Amino acid sequence: MKANYNGLWKILIDKNMNKKELTEVCELSPATVSKMGRGEFVSMAVLYRIGTKLDADFGEMVSIIKPGK
Repeated sequence: MKANYNGLWKILIDKNMNKKELTEVCELSPATVSKMGRGEFVSMAVLYRIGTKLDADFGEMVSIIKPGK
C-alpha cells in the first residue's frame, strides 16, 4: 500500500506555501517531505504536527492507495 498526499499539496497551494516552507513551519526534515512526495508512510506524529500547524485534519491531507488501483 501507498499513501497519497495530494490533499496536503492542495492545502499548501491554497495557503500559498511550498514544500520548503512546510519543512520550516512544521519543523520537518527534508527527508520526511521527500518520503511524502514518494507516497511513503510517515508517522502519525508528523501528520499531527502538520495538521495542527496548517489547521487540517488527517483525512484532508492523506489517503490510502489500495493495491491494484
